[in-house]
Amino acid sequence: MFLGQYEHTIDEKGRMTIPSPYRELLDGSAFVTRGFDQNLLVLPPDKFHQLAESISDSSMTGSDGRDFRRWIFSSAGRVEVDRAGRILIPQFLRTYAGLESDAMVVGNGTYFEIWSPELWRQHEAEQNQPEKTTDRFSAINIRL
Repeated sequence: MFLGQYEHTIDEKGRMTIPSPYRELLDGSAFVTRGFDQNLLVLPPDKFHQLAESISDSSMTGSDGRDFRRWIFSSAGRVEVDRAGRILIPQFLRTYAGLESDAMVVGNGTYFEIWSPELWRQHEAEQNQPEKTTDRFSAINIRL
């Protein structure tokens, strides 16, 4: 499971080191695509294929469905984890997410996200408002 937060650098070629606890969960490769909050989603191959199947099972006749397919698939690519534990993030994805020389790597259970540190701090500040958190999360039915 992808847990925690890590701050990493991105080199001039666009390579970023994957946190060591995450590397073993990727088994040498991953899929990177646009996220929904001006971030990037990084999924192990099995989870990306599950997502792809789910998207492919949806109707192609609705414009929202077609747009969602485009959103995910047009920006997705398979990346290999090199011997140094790095992935190469394509330039257009770095531009989309506002990534320059630093990145926040954020665990999200079955996948992880890559954020620009500035956008991540803004997002965290918004999410850490107790009144907002209580109202938003009370509708989610979580059981332990």
